[in-house]
Amino acid sequence: MKRLLLPVASLSLVAAGFGAGIAVSATAADDTAARAGASEPVTVTRDPLAEAPGPSGAPKRTLGLARVVVMPGAELASHHHPGTQLGYVAEGVLTYTVETGRAQLMKGRGDDPTLMKNIGPGETVHVKPGQWLVEEQGEVHHASNRGDVPIVIYISSLTRTGSPSAIPD
Repeated sequence: MKRLLLPVASLSLVAAGFGAGIAVSATAADDTAARAGASEPVTVTRDPLAEAPGPSGAPKRTLGLARVVVMPGAELASHHHPGTQLGYVAEGVLTYTVETGRAQLMKGRGDDPTLMKNIGPGETVHVKPGQWLVEEQGEVHHASNRGDVPIVIYISSLTRTGSPSAIPD
């Protein structure tokens, strides 16, 4: 059974992660679901790992690192990011579709990357372990886990300080 992640108890659960359009940390989401009387488990979690002011060449920006887990059957609603984001798939296979704008599917180490595909509007790719996405500001996309194992994604983002890192469309 696939579940579309939606706001719970009037709380918009917008993630800071690529491909994680609707998510929060597992603890916060579980608490919110319990208060709302929801019986469905949270299917996407986002755990912030590190955050720092952007580099000197990027004033008023925040550099972030997060770990996102997308459980089997989860569908991530259409969203975009107010900054540049990298999403590295460590486990599982992410089904990722660009709606507007462009993203890049990459492989290889960060110091020697290989462009696998420029993804344009209407195109869907399967991002496998060891592959990563480059998402530019404003590019609209959605994603899902159509497999039977959790997807683990490490996300690095550079966004305006104080802005949400993902905005639903």
